[in-house]
Amino acid sequence: MFTGQAASAQDYVRRAPDLDRLTQELFAEIQSDEVPYEDLYETLLQYYQTPINLNTATREELRSLLLLNENQITTLLNHRQANGDLLSVYELQSIEGYDLRTINRILPFVSVQAGGANSNRGTLWQRIAREDNNALYLRYERVLQQRQGYTPPTLYQGQPTTRYLGSADKMLIRYRVSHTKDFSVGFSMEKDAGEPLVWNPKNGQFGADYVSAHLLLQERGKLKALALGDYQLQFGQGLLLSSGLGVGKGAETITTLRRSSVGVRAYSSLLENSFFRGGAATYQLAPTVQATGFVSHKNVDANLQQSQDSLAQYDEFTSGLLYTGFHRTASEIANRHRLAETVGGGNATYTSRDGNLAIGATGVFTHYGTPILKRPEPYNHFEFSGRDNLALSLNYSYVYRNFLLFGETARSTGGGLGTVNGLLASLGSSVDAALLVRHYDADFHTLYGNAFSENTRNINETGVYIGLKVRPVARWEISAYYDQFRFPWLRYRASAPTDGHDALVRVAYSPTKTSLLYVQLRQRLKPRDLASTDLLNFDPTRALPLPGEQLRQSILVYYNTAISPQLELRTRMQALRLRDDDGLAWRSGYVLAQDVGYQFNRTLKLTGRYSIFDADDYDSRQYVYEQDVLLAVSVPALYGQGTRVYGIAEIRVNRAMTLWLRYAETRYRHQDVVGTGLESIQGSVRGEVKAQLRVKF
Repeated sequence: MFTGQAASAQDYVRRAPDLDRLTQELFAEIQSDEVPYEDLYETLLQYYQTPINLNTATREELRSLLLLNENQITTLLNHRQANGDLLSVYELQSIEGYDLRTINRILPFVSVQAGGANSNRGTLWQRIAREDNNALYLRYERVLQQRQGYTPPTLYQGQPTTRYLGSADKMLIRYRVSHTKDFSVGFSMEKDAGEPLVWNPKNGQFGADYVSAHLLLQERGKLKALALGDYQLQFGQGLLLSSGLGVGKGAETITTLRRSSVGVRAYSSLLENSFFRGGAATYQLAPTVQATGFVSHKNVDANLQQSQDSLAQYDEFTSGLLYTGFHRTASEIANRHRLAETVGGGNATYTSRDGNLAIGATGVFTHYGTPILKRPEPYNHFEFSGRDNLALSLNYSYVYRNFLLFGETARSTGGGLGTVNGLLASLGSSVDAALLVRHYDADFHTLYGNAFSENTRNINETGVYIGLKVRPVARWEISAYYDQFRFPWLRYRASAPTDGHDALVRVAYSPTKTSLLYVQLRQRLKPRDLASTDLLNFDPTRALPLPGEQLRQSILVYYNTAISPQLELRTRMQALRLRDDDGLAWRSGYVLAQDVGYQFNRTLKLTGRYSIFDADDYDSRQYVYEQDVLLAVSVPALYGQGTRVYGIAEIRVNRAMTLWLRYAETRYRHQDVVGTGLESIQGSVRGEVKAQLRVKF
């Protein structure tokens, strides 16, 4: 049947990924708007635009999808070895462990193509010129109501009050052209609301406040990767070097625990502090050994201070880096790019010929032009200080039948140790289990790491995680985890060593290919200093309040169904209650949201949501992931009482241009002011407009 047909021809039309639904499945519960969801979102979108070739993908590349367990990866590689290249994605149905739900989840991100050198497709410039994945994005957004930061300044004690120095418009220009395992070229320019447009090349300002560009070349013989400009790195379990591919604890209780060593990645996101700027290269030293070297230099935001003590070790210092990326007021602009940061290092990795064993060594040296000195608070006693930090690590992964052992251990300047080790096991065709143990000393310093942890950083933590996933019958799936953690030293808002736990259970049912229903329960106990317990837990020998315990319990019910190929409905109910150990009443919050999506024809799609919310205070606030224009992420915090609605129109103008229009509005009850500080609005309504145009070349 296949005689004379090229396997490189795609035999089906790949549907666009449902990133909203996939995000619901990966993340257990959104509890912060500071998590870099945009980086993960863009990673998944990049896999859609440049899909992984199932005929050439390595074990690490398949792991990076976050959607396949180790047994599924092994059976695919064994099938490929025994039968040769896949001829169609539908061949996945004949491979053990690939049910329809798994296949439908990965379809947008994979392809089946014949292998071949990039040079067979012409020169680099010819390949760039002919590439379909080639687009320019123009975006504009604005809050319609006037915020305090944009009003005329007034006098306070004879001095003018602080105001934003730029307009309320937020603008973005982004361009990228790329092809899987070949090249990526792009740039981004962004002006946040309140930031002025400034042209000062000597100071690194080119109109927009944030400018980024990259060039990535791959698979040039023994040169496996060459990155110039902005890039990211990920090796081992991300203890020293981690890009935005980490999910951590989530409703996907197994596959998101382990990290994949994807090495050098192009950077095109808008986060202004999670990348390297300079050059990186990966070279094939031997059939089983690769080496990567990199160097980066950029200026980061910091508030520099002059020492008032003539005997102090440093005349000038900073108490820490600033990560907001905002440069709107005079003080924010004064802190812009004040601290020089130089980072260099490398990685060497041995991978066995069958891909089952990988061992790597990583070294990262960081130097700051001005020393970092934290405030003299007890919880900062073991924090990084000085100009230089050297961190070294060893990582490994080993596959034996249906078991995967993985881990990474590192040491930083000063002797602090960090280690994370895990075991993933497929106990049968319907049962997966995971065990992960980590320990990070209070004086372990990793400045670009983001391994699995309860804290936002890999420091001052010990924990044990147990995960389980069971598919008892067709269409049903039960996921659960229990994580016990301890913080051996003080933390911010925790004035003593503490411990806690986090547990989750999710039951999911897929009645059809296009429907999903799940119910999720989660309980989290995490100690911290509580204002209401200062007197109850006061220890006169320490002159400090002992941390109290805050118990947080939440429920999430989600239903997604496609009534027809054109009409899709999504219903979401989430609620939580929390209580401090002071005997006071429970506080609670909830959100009810209904989404409707309708595809009128090939040129118009409308999506909308109506939701109501009620949260007693800021601690009981609700975060709900919202659909947005392509490449944008919206996760608003909802507290108080009110309603939130939004609508998106996706208009395909012609084959080259697509236009997105979005309006979102939050109405509060019993409030005369929305927001705080310079973001405050007089009234009870906050409305936002957003427009984006994509031009494909």
